[in-house]
Amino acid sequence: MANVTVAYGNESVTSVVTEAYESKANSPWDDATWILTSAFIIFTMQSGFGLLESGMASRKNEVNIMLKNVVDVVFGGITYWSLGYGLTFGGDPGTNGFTGVGYFFLNPDGENIGNIYSKFVFQASFATTATTIVSGAMAERTKLMAYIVFSLFNTFVYSFPAHWVWADQGWLKKLFVVDVAGVGPVHLVGGVTALIAAVMLKPRKGRFMKDSRIYQHIPSSNPVNTLLGLFMLWWGWLGFNCGSTFGISGGKWKLATRAAATTILASCGGGITAFIISYIFHKRKYIIPLIVNGILGSLVSVSAICAVTTTWAAVIIGSVGAIIAALSDLMLFKLKIDDPVGASSVHLFCSIWGLLCCGIFAQKDQIQGEFNFNHGLLWGGGWYLLGVQTLAVVTIILWSAVLSLIILKVIDLVIGLRVSAEEEIVGADFFEHNIMPPNGVMPVLAKHFKTKRSANKSKDDGGDEQVVADEKLCFCFIKKKTIVAIRRKRGSSDKQGDESKVDELQTERKALDIFRKHVKKEEKAEEEVISEITESETAAGMQFTNFGFIKDEKEPETHNGANPVDDIKGD
Repeated sequence: MANVTVAYGNESVTSVVTEAYESKANSPWDDATWILTSAFIIFTMQSGFGLLESGMASRKNEVNIMLKNVVDVVFGGITYWSLGYGLTFGGDPGTNGFTGVGYFFLNPDGENIGNIYSKFVFQASFATTATTIVSGAMAERTKLMAYIVFSLFNTFVYSFPAHWVWADQGWLKKLFVVDVAGVGPVHLVGGVTALIAAVMLKPRKGRFMKDSRIYQHIPSSNPVNTLLGLFMLWWGWLGFNCGSTFGISGGKWKLATRAAATTILASCGGGITAFIISYIFHKRKYIIPLIVNGILGSLVSVSAICAVTTTWAAVIIGSVGAIIAALSDLMLFKLKIDDPVGASSVHLFCSIWGLLCCGIFAQKDQIQGEFNFNHGLLWGGGWYLLGVQTLAVVTIILWSAVLSLIILKVIDLVIGLRVSAEEEIVGADFFEHNIMPPNGVMPVLAKHFKTKRSANKSKDDGGDEQVVADEKLCFCFIKKKTIVAIRRKRGSSDKQGDESKVDELQTERKALDIFRKHVKKEEKAEEEVISEITESETAAGMQFTNFGFIKDEKEPETHNGANPVDDIKGD
């Protein structure tokens, strides 16, 4: 400064400003701020997942599905803080290519505290997302307690592949695998676990009929929520992919902008492809789940390569991802695997493509020099990168399948994964959260028994009296758990309710006696009788769909959310 003459004063000022700007741009807190901001955006994806899943599921399970997204954060987050982060990024003695050691029960101090905390918050949002993916495949038939335990342990399924791919000592990292935004540790892990869970839980009742008819055009309970959830996930995906540059210092900000552009363009390509598929194969109709999953599949597909590819390649990658999502969803239908929201299609099969496409379209990172060290096939890089990407796909699939199978099997043996038949029919909102089911769910059960009995009326001496008994039977049997809960609640708050409690208990016992006689007469197992309820939509005058009971518009309302005890007691 002192040697610069006045004649070059303007240049001197310019130099000072530039030096100050560069010094500020390279400050460590810029990277931490960028990472934290991205993590906050990713956190909103939990709302998107919840809205999308509840919109695709039935009304009788909406609250339960949203609550499971809360479970992912609070239970999965505490596990990741205590052990998960250390297994992923720990660097203490004992750390190797398979696992990290250190940073358990994270509480750092010292000069690097800001970077560690910001990285933890960012990675915690990734870990909870891997679990949230699975909740969609388990929707409408999983016990809440079982899911809580699963969310605690699923962190371990995520943490090890994350170490392999991102930690400096990870064995895939040393082979120069390309995965900028977590297609392997997040989406592939979540997709494999989702498929394992869906197979173990088996289809929801009525999903696949005995004559092998498959309902593919099934209306969701709230398509608006599904689309709103898509937009929230779209927004969150930008934080997902752009934030994975882990900063904006040096040339990272350029990579972040490229990631934003390729992410948007890939989703555009996938969206257009999904619209075309729906228009051609669904008789000029635009099917919401197909379009939504096509866009999500394209976003998954581009995440691994988002910062190290071209814009035109992103459009191709996204378009192929949408095709894969549609075809894999059809394949699962044919195999009678019930995935209510298509989590396996979007996150498993599109993740495989997302990792493999890096071996074709990826370019060497010549800006920052840390996200990719080899060209893909298209750029003359040879087969090495494609081979490494294939190895990553195979090992992560095997790891996720084995570990998730063990965890889910143990939970199934100890707690039980699937809810009972009556809970599934009426909905988790009612049994888990004491929220009355929507109109049309309870009447269809009573009408089923009424229709069955009326068809055999000539064989019964009781006639109409038996029909009335069967209607009460349905309500009693399906609501027996609620009766017990109400009775216990009154026992602690109403000392004068003894007579009412006895009445309820007698009603419950009578209902179960009638039910058992009915089962014995039909010469069928109890579970089979309950299953028949969901398979008699024609006889009941109701339409049972993949997303619950939809009431016939011509049928008068017979249930308006009254007290369940009043319903079963009758006159």
